[in-house]
This record gives sequence, structure tokens and C-alpha cells, in this order.
Amino acid sequence: MPEPARRAASAFTKKPKTAETAAGGAVVFEAETEKVDVKLRWQRGSADITASEKYVVTADGSKHSLTVRNVTKEDDGIYAVIAGTSKVKFELKVKEEAVKDGEASAPVPASDPAPAEAAAPPEAPDPSLASTEAPCQNGTKSQGEAAGHNESDLAENHQPDTRQDLTGLFLEKPQSGEVTVGENITFVAKVGSTNLLKKPTIRWFKGKWMDLSSKIGKHLQLKEQYDRNTKVYTFEMQVIEAKANFSGALRCEVSSKDKFDSCNFNLIVHEARVVEEFDIRAAFRRTSVDAGETAGELDFSGLLKKRYSFLKAPSRAVQASSEPDVDVWDILQKAPPTEYEKIAFQYGITDLRGMLKRLKKMRKEEKRSEAFLRKLDPAYQVEKGHKIKLVVEVANPDAEVKWLKNGQEIHPTGSRYIFENIGNKRFLTINHCSLADDAAYTCMIGPEKCVTELFVKEPPVYIVRNLEDQMAMKGERVEFECEVSEEGAHVKWEKDDVELTRDESFKYRFKKDGKKHVLIINDVSKEDAGHYRVKTNGGQSVAELMVQEKELEVYQSIADLTVKAKEEAVFKCEVSDENVKGTWYKNGMEVKPNARTHITHIGRIHKLTIDDVTAEDEGDYTFVPEGYAFNLSAKLNFLEVKIDYVPRQDPPKIHLDYTGSTSESTIVVVAGNKLRLDVPITGDPAPTVVWTKSEKVISTADGRVHVESARGHCIFTIEGAERQDEGVYSVIVRNPAGEDTADITVKVVDVPDPPEAPRILSVGEDSCIVQWDPPLFHGGMPVLGYVLERKKTKSYRWMRLNFDPYTELTYEAKRMIEGVAYEMRVYAVNAIGMSRHSPASQPFVPIAPTSEPVGLCIEDISDTTITLKWRSPERLGSARLEGYGVEYCKEGSEEWVPAFQGLTERTSVVIRDLPTGEKMQFRVRAYNPAGPSAPATLAQPVTIREIMQRPKIWIPRNLRQTLMKHVGESVNMVIPFQGKPRPKVTWTKGGEPLDTKQVNIRNSDTDTILFIRKSDRGDSGKYELKVQIENVEDTATINIQIVDFPSPPQNLKITDIWGFNVALEWKPPKDDGNCDITGYTVQKAEKKTKEWFTVFEHYRRTNCVVSDLVMGNEYIFRVYAINMVGQSQEACNSQDSAYIQKTGMLYKPPVYKDPNFAEAPKFTHPLVNRSVIAGYNATLTCSVRGIPKPKVTWYKNRMDISNEAKYRMFSKQGVLTLEIRKPCPFDGGVYTCKAVNDSGEDMVECKLEVRPQVTKVEAKT
Repeated sequence: MPEPARRAASAFTKKPKTAETAAGGAVVFEAETEKVDVKLRWQRGSADITASEKYVVTADGSKHSLTVRNVTKEDDGIYAVIAGTSKVKFELKVKEEAVKDGEASAPVPASDPAPAEAAAPPEAPDPSLASTEAPCQNGTKSQGEAAGHNESDLAENHQPDTRQDLTGLFLEKPQSGEVTVGENITFVAKVGSTNLLKKPTIRWFKGKWMDLSSKIGKHLQLKEQYDRNTKVYTFEMQVIEAKANFSGALRCEVSSKDKFDSCNFNLIVHEARVVEEFDIRAAFRRTSVDAGETAGELDFSGLLKKRYSFLKAPSRAVQASSEPDVDVWDILQKAPPTEYEKIAFQYGITDLRGMLKRLKKMRKEEKRSEAFLRKLDPAYQVEKGHKIKLVVEVANPDAEVKWLKNGQEIHPTGSRYIFENIGNKRFLTINHCSLADDAAYTCMIGPEKCVTELFVKEPPVYIVRNLEDQMAMKGERVEFECEVSEEGAHVKWEKDDVELTRDESFKYRFKKDGKKHVLIINDVSKEDAGHYRVKTNGGQSVAELMVQEKELEVYQSIADLTVKAKEEAVFKCEVSDENVKGTWYKNGMEVKPNARTHITHIGRIHKLTIDDVTAEDEGDYTFVPEGYAFNLSAKLNFLEVKIDYVPRQDPPKIHLDYTGSTSESTIVVVAGNKLRLDVPITGDPAPTVVWTKSEKVISTADGRVHVESARGHCIFTIEGAERQDEGVYSVIVRNPAGEDTADITVKVVDVPDPPEAPRILSVGEDSCIVQWDPPLFHGGMPVLGYVLERKKTKSYRWMRLNFDPYTELTYEAKRMIEGVAYEMRVYAVNAIGMSRHSPASQPFVPIAPTSEPVGLCIEDISDTTITLKWRSPERLGSARLEGYGVEYCKEGSEEWVPAFQGLTERTSVVIRDLPTGEKMQFRVRAYNPAGPSAPATLAQPVTIREIMQRPKIWIPRNLRQTLMKHVGESVNMVIPFQGKPRPKVTWTKGGEPLDTKQVNIRNSDTDTILFIRKSDRGDSGKYELKVQIENVEDTATINIQIVDFPSPPQNLKITDIWGFNVALEWKPPKDDGNCDITGYTVQKAEKKTKEWFTVFEHYRRTNCVVSDLVMGNEYIFRVYAINMVGQSQEACNSQDSAYIQKTGMLYKPPVYKDPNFAEAPKFTHPLVNRSVIAGYNATLTCSVRGIPKPKVTWYKNRMDISNEAKYRMFSKQGVLTLEIRKPCPFDGGVYTCKAVNDSGEDMVECKLEVRPQVTKVEAKT
């Protein structure tokens, strides 16, 4: 099974549902959006629905509805509602039957459909509908669904309570579900993150080992979603087009750091029902086919299944049944015999005798394998590049096995496959597993075989180079590129949490080149804008795509021209897009290029050039950009030169329309363009022309400047006008008849200078406010606005934030990722064009201030100080916390004064030097790189005055009794007390002050410590503690007892000797060690050997009788004293010795025959048959008696298992135990214990049954 994609975030909180109504009625579809006043579009098919008499569209805040009136059969179909990028489809079904007379055709709300048949009385079942199922919208069954859309409200009210007891990490656990082959089902798990330190990790398993994350694909998708408001993670596993082999036990595990939780659930996939006619006679079939009709037994199992499914068909009852399909044979096998008749009556079984015979045949023991003692596990899992070992245990140690992979025999090749035979075990080792090893493996011994499946899990693939944010114009091609750590790795592309796939329109293309993966989006549109995500099994990367409509800007428009005959006319314009083509028109007719007319397009500049202008070329010329609804127009005026007769001596004359220094005589030229001044002149003889600027004659030495004189006019040309060419130009014409002068003002305009580097004023969670200064030079034209760009610091791609010029000097940039470093730059725009970009701003990180500190309270207060404490903010954000600032102000004042310079990292602070008796207010703010948080303020002002508190000593529980210490040990007593102001503490012993050389005293505001580094006996006694505030005091007494070893007893004497006994007597020790004597130790020794033996230990009296002494020996004695510390270091020895006299009697021992205790083995407690659960250790126990000790041997199925590592044998005082470690079903069988000695032998045996484990879900079912 495959792995899932994340669910897209929907704009709907309530979606319209499929509705069914009769013809002629009305139906209402209701939807509710997450935001208020969202514009919705309703569609039928692919056409938009507009309000009319037929359709009524209403909107009230976030609630929207569509009402369809007078429904006809033509209205049957698929409808949809669209909000932004979210689209929800639903269906309207129209019944054939008309509405009955007299019934009101009230609208049927689609959000809570109630079929008309639910209220009708029960009718006779229609056989043609016996196996019809309610259709499921989109072919999908949601988890926990009990029936289809035709379920009535009554049926829903009688469904069982499925509420669950939520413990651990799960807020909602996935529930078991059933689905038909080919349909979809979704399992949902919800995890709360309020108490988690990091994002939880979820894993889905099938069976015990199979990790479903390695099976993502066509049939399985995994999704996850996080709600920031509720702080809940939602994880989904969607099974698509379920197959029959998908059934089984599933498990969901969630973990976060040191926390873990899991949940088991089942998936049941039913075969698709086939509509067939039910024949009750065909159900009664005979088991014998060789004899006549009466031979064999009657098998009515088909009758049970068909009749039960026939009764359960949804069309047979008014309400849809919510009961799951059950197997009658399972019920009969588990039920006691007393319930058979009741079950037969409940499920309509009439042949009770045949049922019992059938049930008896079904109760047969499972046939056990003769070749295998232990088969392969159902499935194995291994990581790519690791090795795995497959193990089977065979019954015959000499048996030859064959290993097959996907049905093909495996032959040993190098070190990849290794075959091993060790005793009864056969091993197949696969080294360096790759994806090619993911297959089914079979082990064969003759005709018998066992099969397993090996799943190879790929290692996590990490994203080495992340995606970059991109901005594109509508219609362009966009490529998102990333680089992963492994070549040929599988990646998944998503847009707004919806997986992208190849479609027929080839909108998305996926390119893979080694470690590089590229997503290509052709012909982007506004709908393609959003967040794109690339995911691997080891990480993910997100980038944003912004799409803008193409808006063509005109940087230079065409201007009116006045030219003379035979001159050149040039119309030129400049637009923002160099790829835009255009068409030239003259008086509405398209201009075609010819020998005199030339049309050029170089970059953003379009030119129309007309050589040798004639009168016919005069007219209105228009340039129309292709694909845009506007044009640029200008007029070409033809100047006709008339030649008049003038006298030979004609003074020179400059013919300009405007003269002087008025604004109307100013000629504007764009920097970089050609400046051409064509001045008509007359005069006879032909005058000489001089051009000056600022009273300096212009030299043509500069290659850019050209001065030409021709008959009737003079031409001044500057190639590539520059800013310094701006000024007042004077033209002087002279001839013998006189001279004439004219001034022409030239203004050179250019794009503005780039602004200075922008400044970041403030940052937010996903935004920033940037400010900049106007450019120093505006280019001779007013600045129309500014264009801003941003980029990630580690990226090379700049992303434009606005396309229309922004007129202000402060801009708020939004839609940034918190915690990522960015840079900003600015362009200035005037009528000529866009300046070069400014230097980049200082890098900044969008972060939001933390939330306010919580739990601000007063810990302590005095006449001049106050102690405050608080807890860290609940939300810290992605930036580190720099510290806390504490401020205070007097009541009625708004001037807050910092309590100290800088910040503190602690969550408690002592503020000193406050005015006594003043009412003060305090507040605390948390600081991070984004600035201060909202303040946490005390609920009300505080009066700075110490609160009087009576002195009180709190004696710890262990000091309420006498404190006992050994000599040399240290004494350390910490005794807390209370009292305000700080009380005076006094220690005394027996009314006398303490010796400061021996005892150390340390006092604080809340406790006092008495410390003795090395105690001695003199430190024992009663210690008095007194805490006093003025005339109020409190006292306490503490007893300390320093104990030591006692001295030895005194005056040990032998008081009497008789027979084999000696009477001793002594006196208690002189020094008891400062504690009670708990007893004495009495020892004896022979005077010859002086080897001491203990006679009495912890003996409490001071006299005793030592008995059982040996006749003829002389003894000495000693006694030790014992207290709670231990035994005295020295003993008190007896001054005299005791001699045990001989009596002269002769002892003759009796003569006995050696008895024969030999006894044949006999089991006093036999083995008992047992049934155990697989996976848990099992033991078999019996007891045997025999002399001499018999030799014990254990057998399984008559085979000696003494040397098997799986078994452990124990024998203790005749009790024999066999331990079987983690048995599996193949460990079941007959176990025998045999005991043998010289007198005979005996044996016992038992049967062991190993049952497979049963999960909780199976136990419930």
C-alpha cells in the first residue's frame, strides 16, 4: 500500500451536500465560509449561475445559499461553489415521480438531506432492489460512516455511541472502518500540540512491521494539517480504490521527544455485491455429486449467507441497516451448545440437525507442517543498504531447501546471497539490500513451502538546495528547482497542500536530472499563484509564486513632426515590454514597409522612418501595441517652402516660431537620444552660422556634436544627449547686410538617480515597514513613484513587490516567512523610465514580539524594596528571547521608569530604593530582536511598606525527635522560620552561648543553619533556638545525641562447672557509648588452640550457661558489649579457665547394617497439558523421585531437545522445569520427560498448544 499527500486548506467551514428532490419542488444548498463577505460563484456544469426566477442566490456574512425553484429533470446534474482557490462539487438528483396533490413543495435543505422514503410506511420488499446499495458521493466512504447518503434521521439516532476515552497524545484516534472493493476510505487522527516541545511524528503500520510510509502511491496517500488557532495537528491516511488484500490490522503511532502513544484499528474490504436473483431451492444442495438426489448430506451454508444478505439488503427496509455483516458459522463456533437453538431461530435456520453435523465437521484441528518446525514470518522490513537474514527451522536436519525470489530460484552469486545450514536451521542472508530486493521470497522443501515478503525501506532523502520565491507575468513559463541528497530519489510536488500530477493539458511538467528536480509551469495564470512545496521522506521546502497581469507602460510616446520636402521623418516610441509587437497606421490604414518606409523594432523601441518626405506623407500616424487596448498617435506636418524674390542685399533672418527665453521655446530631449536642432534661416548673401552656449562658441571637436549649414537652414546635432548638454543655446547668423540672434533652451531629461539604501523601521511576524529617501536627482521630471524588490539573504533572485509605482516613502511589505533573513531595495520611476536599483538594505528577519510574560506577582515587599516574579511568555516565536525589562511608576503618573539598566534573563527581580509608603505600579515586558512585548502589569498599585509578620519557627519533621549522630560525623541542621522584619536569631545550649570554635551558625532571612564539622560526645545535649522581633519571640528545642562504641563488660567470672556445662557472670560496661546496651556476644575457646567460637549473640542478660562442652578439654571465655553503634572494640576475658572432667565411662557404639536406599525413578507429579499464547515464555513442570538421582532427558515429538538453544532445563530438589523461550505455533506438540537411573526408568508426557496472539480489536469483534 502507498503514502498520502497533505489536504489543501479549504475556504469552507460548511460545504453543500448532495440533495435529492421530486420534480416540481425546490431545493436549497447551503455553504458557510471561514471569512466574512467572501465572494462566491455558483456553477452548474462549467457555467456560472446568475440570480433569476429559477435560481435565488443569497449571502449573509459568512453564510451563503443557492435555491433552485420548480425543479425539473433538466436540473439534474453536478453543481459547484467556488471561493478563491477552493471548489466544492455536489449533485442534485431529481426523481421521476411528481409531487402529490395537496403537498407543499417546501425547499429541501441540502446540508441535512432527509429522503422522502424515510417517512413512508414499510412496503413489501422489491426483489429487483434486493442488492442495491446507496451511492457514495465521489465513491468515497468517510471513516466511521455506517451507511450511504440515503440513511434516515431515525437510523442515525439509533447508531451506537462511538465516543472514545481519549488518553495519551491522541485527541481523536482513527476508528476501524469497512469499505467495498474499488471505493475510498480515510482514517483520521488528531494530536494536540499544547504540551509538546516539538512537532509530533506519526507513523502508520500494517500488521506488526510493515511501515506504510514506504508504500505511498496510487492507492495510499498521507496528509497532515496544522490549525494554529486550536494548536491541533490532523493526520489523515487515505486508501484509494481499495483492494481485497488491503484488509487487515492497522496501527497508528505518534511520538514527540520522550512521549509516545499508539492506537490499533482494522480495515475490512468487502467484495462488491453482484445483483442476482435469489433462488432458495439452489441453496439446498447435497454434498455428494456421484449418487442420486437423496445421497450425501444437506449443505445449507449457502442458504444462511444468501438469506442473511437478502434480509439485509438496504431496499428491503425503510431504514438503512447499520449492522455489519456477520458470519453465522463464527457465531455458532464461539457459542455454547445451549445457545444453538436460539441462534438458529434468530437467523432463520430450520434444519437444526444438518447444522450440527456441519458444525462438527468444521471443528477439526489444523494440519501441521511435516517439513517445517518454524516457518518464515509473514513479512520482513530492512533499510536500503543494510543486510537481513531469513531463518526457517526444518524437521529433518538433512533436508535440502530451495530459496526462490518472486518464483525464480536464487543461486549463490558472490557475497550478495549467502546460504547457511546449522543443525535444523536454514539461513538466507541478503547483503547490501536495494530496492530490487523488495520482493516475495519462498523456501521450499519438496512440495511444501513457506512464503514471506521483504520490504526495503529507503533512507531519508534531504533537500540540499531549497526552492526560491518567484514572480512572473501572466502567460510566462516558471521553473521551480531544488536539489536533493540522493540521485533518482522520489519527490512529491504540491500546490497549496494539494499534490500535483501530470494532466492532459501538460500544465505541469516534472523534470529530473540526477539530484536536481524541476517543476515547470507553462503559461502561468492568476490561478497558479500560491505556495508550492516539494516533499521527500526526509524534509520539505516551500516557495511562493506571485503572478501579475501584464500592464504595458509607455516610457516614450511618439511626437508630432514638421518636416520639409525630401527630409526624413522618424516616429519613435518606447514601451516597457521588449517582446511586445505592434502595428503602424496612417489615417486608419496599416503602414506597409517599402523603399521609403522602414519599420524597426529593437528591444523596447519601435520606429517608423519615412525617407524623402512628400506632401502625400502628411497625416495622422498611430502605433497600436499587439494585445493591448490603447494606441499612440502623432501628426506629421509637411512644410512647403515657397521661394520669393528678394533683393540681393537681404539681412539674415532666423525663422523660429518662438523666440526669447520663454518656456514655450524649451526643447526637451531624453538622455541618450539624438538632439537635432533644425533652424530655418534666410539672407542674401548666405549668412554664416555660429552656435554658442553660455557665451562660448561650441566646438565640433567633440565627436558627438555636428554643425551643418545648408541653403535655407542650419542644423545643430548632438549624438547621445547627456545631462551636461542641458542649457540655453544661441544661434547667430551674419552676412554683410547684418546679423540675427535666437536663443533655444534645451532640457535633457533622464531616469532618476537610484535612491539611497532603504531603512527597515520595524518588523512583524510576516511583514516589515521599510522607508527610503527620494533620489538626489529626479532626472528633470517629477518622480511618479517607486518600485520595491525583496530577496532572501542566501538567494540570488529578487522578487518585485509592486508593479504600479508607489508614491509614498514608507511601504509595508507582507507575506514573508518568519525567521528567514531578507533584504530590500528600491527603484525610482519618472516619466522617462526606471532608475537603477538602490543599494540593498541591511539584512533583517521578520519576527514578531513575544507574548506578554505571564503570572506576574509579588514575592516579597519591605519598606524600600519589592521582589517580583513571573513566568516566561507562552509564545516566544522564532527569535531568541533577549531578556526582560521591568518598569515602575507612581500611581496617577504615566511616566514609567526603568527599574535597572539593560535587561535581565531571570524571571524574578528585587527592586531597591523605593519611596516608603508610596503607591507604585509595576510592569514587565519581554524583549526579542523585534522589540518589546505587550506589558504584564499588576492588577492594582502596591503600597511600598513592609508587612509585619510574627516570628515562627518551622522545625523539620526529622528534628522533632532526638537527632543521633556517631562520633566524628558532621551535624548540619537547616531550620526555616518566618518573620518580618528580619528577626534576631539566638542559639544556646543549656542556657549558655555556643562555642563558635566548635559550632558554626549561619543565618538568612528565612532560615538558620547549625553546622558541626566533626562532632564528639560533648556536643550532645539540648540546643535552644530563639527568633525575636522586638518583644515578640518564638523558641524551639532540639535534642542532639552523639553516640560511640561501648567499653568492654567488667569482671567476667566462672561461677560454676558441672558435667559439660559452665556458668558465667559479668557486670555491664562502665561506658555505654551514650546509648543503651542492646546485648552481649559470648565466645569460647579451647585453651590449647585459642580458636574462638561464638556461643551467644545479642544476649541480653549479664549471666549465662555454656553447654555442650567437650569432656577432657580446658576452656577460656570472653564477652563483648553491643549498642546501636556496634560491638565494643575490646572484650572482657575470664581470669580463670574451666576444665571438663572425664567420668571414666566407656562408650561402645552399636553396629548397624548398611541400608539399601536404592529406588527406581517415579514421577510424583506428572506433566499437564497446556495452551499458551505465542510470544510469551512457557514452562512445563513435573517432579520425580529416585535414588540415586536419576538422569533426566526432555523430548519433543520423540526427538531429543537437550542441546537446543531455544529450551532451558532446570532441576531443583526433584522438581523438573522446561522453559520454552517465546514459543511460536510451530513449538506446539507432545513433550516427554524421561528419568533413568540404575534401578529403572520412568517417563511422563503432555501436549502443548501454542495459540497466536489476538489484538484488542480482534478480541472486541
